[in-house]
Amino acid sequence: MSPTRERRRPSDQDARERAALARERRGRRSEEERRRTRAARPKPSPRTRANRPNRQVEIRRRWVALLSVLTVVALVYLLFFSSTLGAQDVSVSGSRTVSADQIRTAAAVPAGQPMLRLSTGEIRDRVAAMPGIATVEVSRSWPNTVEITVTERTAIAFFDSGPGGDGVHLVDGGGVVFKTVSARPPGLPELKLPKVSADDPVTRAVTAVLGVLPEQLIKQVTTASAKTPASVEFTLANGKIVRWGTAEQTDRKAKVLAALLTQDGKVYDVAAPELPTITP
Repeated sequence: MSPTRERRRPSDQDARERAALARERRGRRSEEERRRTRAARPKPSPRTRANRPNRQVEIRRRWVALLSVLTVVALVYLLFFSSTLGAQDVSVSGSRTVSADQIRTAAAVPAGQPMLRLSTGEIRDRVAAMPGIATVEVSRSWPNTVEITVTERTAIAFFDSGPGGDGVHLVDGGGVVFKTVSARPPGLPELKLPKVSADDPVTRAVTAVLGVLPEQLIKQVTTASAKTPASVEFTLANGKIVRWGTAEQTDRKAKVLAALLTQDGKVYDVAAPELPTITP
């Protein structure tokens, strides 16, 4: 009878080794699976990784945007609604006979109104409506001043409304009647016209001629008249009459007239300076 082979019972050490081997195999499989999973994922490009803002950068950007909006809102309020940059002073320059206070009253600048909301055009129109003002410029001088620069009208002649009228009226170079005085101003010629108005072509023609006459000649003129815009004539202090015509060729007419006045005569016609005449 053959001897019976005894089956060897596994020891505890063997069981531990087999368990460790199984864990190692599972670990290798898990590691290989993780590698395959990572390999299957799309890799971000270097540009994407570089442009990906972190949380702090994003928060900083949001704060900057919020502060920018608040700054714009504050500036809009300051410039358009706050009296901090509002009109507080009105400076007037160029006035001589019209007082600065009269100009400020006519300008009617709203006190405290924000400078950017002021209508300089409306202020200019109100001042320009004053009879003695020829031109007006209005500008803003930050932070709180409105500057008004005026040019007053200069009288070039006058006309007398006569008995029962309202006095002596001053007229500028554009034919504008802008001031009434109590007495005839010395040194100014008198207009002898049926009508004196800036809308009258004859008035404008006469004042245009007076405005371009040489200084030494205008001082001798006592009266000026015309029946049509092309028939301007004036009387000199010595009683001689000059038929001037239109305001064209002023320099040539003045030279011709200076030569003619050395000769005796009553009427000197230089309307056509190339064919001047003298009437005894």
